[in-house]
Amino acid sequence: MAAVVTAASAQATAKGAGRGAGRTRSARAANIVLVLLAACFLLPLSWLLAASVNADATYELAVPATLTLENFRAIMTAEQTFIPLLNSFILAVGSALVTVIAAVLAAYPLSRYQMRFKRPFMYTVLFGTCLPITAIMVPVYSLFVQLNLLDSLAGTIFFMGATFLPIAIWMTKNFMDSVPVSLEEAAWIDGASSMKALLYVVLPLMRPGLAVVFIFVFLEAWGNFFVPFILLFSPDNQPAAVSIFRFFDEYGGVAYGELAAFSVLYSLPVIVLYIVSRALGGSFALSGAMKG
Repeated sequence: MAAVVTAASAQATAKGAGRGAGRTRSARAANIVLVLLAACFLLPLSWLLAASVNADATYELAVPATLTLENFRAIMTAEQTFIPLLNSFILAVGSALVTVIAAVLAAYPLSRYQMRFKRPFMYTVLFGTCLPITAIMVPVYSLFVQLNLLDSLAGTIFFMGATFLPIAIWMTKNFMDSVPVSLEEAAWIDGASSMKALLYVVLPLMRPGLAVVFIFVFLEAWGNFFVPFILLFSPDNQPAAVSIFRFFDEYGGVAYGELAAFSVLYSLPVIVLYIVSRALGGSFALSGAMKG
């Protein structure tokens, strides 16, 4: 009997060791894949940082012989950098504000009222996030021509806000679901209307969620190239994502050092907002985006 128990124990130990070895191999393989993926991002970033302080920058990654800030001095002009960055800021902030306001007004009845077609409507909204923007740009361009809105920052802001609205409605609705209805009912008993309850009870409690939606839309609008490229053609209205073409001449030459320096400045707001979003808490943001 003791021999049988000893054999069974040895067999269980061998199985446990085999599972442990399998987990170790899987972990090593996963680490190798993660290192390769990190290298795919770190190598372009390394070139960006090195070329921005290299007077003789090329498309190849190289350690600068001497560090210089001449590339940054060359782009510190209103036409080259400040106006495009200001236009990008106006487009991103304007689109985010339009989207958040519209998403709150659309998400409130979806979150608080029982409607017959609410679930099909929500799936339709979710399907709207899958439509490529390129599929609707031809009719949108025709509409902008008829409304005389071409090269208009305001018109572009409203259109970009509308393109981000489906995913914003979905996220805002799920954030709003986490606010108990009983708090609104208490406000209604005290004489508050539905809009006052929304403004003074619901929205203050979902400020982190609204901040997440705002940051999400801001980042998407900040890096958007296609829409401003089609709808804005005046240099005074073009954002930084479009004006980056100025570093490429008509003969195929590229000012690599100035391009890298401009890209560093263009990335700073994204880095700042990433830090802010991490401070708000990634788990709360993901819960609103994935719930439902």
